[in-house]
Amino acid sequence: MNIDAIQNGIVLDHITAGKGMQLYDLLGLEKLDCSVAIIKNVVSKKQGRKDIIKIDEDIPVNFDVIGYVDPGVIVNVIRDGKLVEKRSIDMPLLLTNVIFCKNPRCITTVEQELKHVFKLTDRENKVYRCIYCETKAN
Repeated sequence: MNIDAIQNGIVLDHITAGKGMQLYDLLGLEKLDCSVAIIKNVVSKKQGRKDIIKIDEDIPVNFDVIGYVDPGVIVNVIRDGKLVEKRSIDMPLLLTNVIFCKNPRCITTVEQELKHVFKLTDRENKVYRCIYCETKAN
């Protein structure tokens, strides 16, 4: 398999094997006009297996989405073919319009312009709850 090196863009590395497509969907990468490579089940010394996403354009990335799906992902920013920034991602304390409340009685169901905000309530078990009705996110 041959994947070209990136001159200017972003590499999401150390994605837990199998979570690459979920990140691809939640980050809306299908809407980009640039090359995006999803490499699944790559052998990793640290993790055993991992996924990698290479984006051949320097775009703004929603770190909250990455932290929600897979905390521990490393975001590498590449400019002029060189690594200029390496950032570890952690779980965000608040998620805004990343996931949506499933409770039909939640105020976000009636007030549609209201943002869907979830708060991290249990870091160990990765539990987020709606700030309006306390419903647990799936």
